Amino acid sequence: MDASIAEQQRILASDWGGGKSPFGTSWSKFMMWIFIISDALTFAGFLIAYGFMRSISPSWPDQTQVFDMRLITFMTFALISSSAVMACAVGAARAGDAKAAFRFLMLTIVGGVIFLGCQVYEWSHFIGEGATLTSNPWGVAQFAASFFLITGFHGFHVLSGVVILAVVAIRAAMGKYSADSVENAGLYWHFIDVVWVFVFAFFYLM
Repeated sequence: MDASIAEQQRILASDWGGGKSPFGTSWSKFMMWIFIISDALTFAGFLIAYGFMRSISPSWPDQTQVFDMRLITFMTFALISSSAVMACAVGAARAGDAKAAFRFLMLTIVGGVIFLGCQVYEWSHFIGEGATLTSNPWGVAQFAASFFLITGFHGFHVLSGVVILAVVAIRAAMGKYSADSVENAGLYWHFIDVVWVFVFAFFYLM
């Protein structure tokens, strides 16, 4: 009987036993999730507005004729790959391996910088073609406005993520980091990657 009670208590104490509160987490991780949910709603609003503008427009430029899809694909690959490396950084931090966590964080930053560099090139080419917030050579003003707003807002998030990762990496190199701080940075970075998948699909492919 005592063994049965002990086993029941062990199950309830486990992560999947139902004995833990879903809010039994650190305040920093909980607030990161709140931020991610609210920010996801903002991106969803932008993409829904884009879809509405496109549906009511009599014509819409062919994205494959405007953008270099090879560049966009490379950007996407770099960002998605950095997300996988970020997961390795979180795992290393959880294992207490500060050196490995630092290396993986730096590789994640490299992926983010590559993405931003490609985006700067894409923007400069787009502007060089004569695109502005109010007009563009392809005849639909909303096309350029949507491009600058959606990709610019996401690019700002990537830049913010790179800065955050740099701070966490420096603290890891100094031995002043915590596993939770790396994981919180990872949550933000994964969110940025997931958002880009939707931007890539809705804006560049559809």
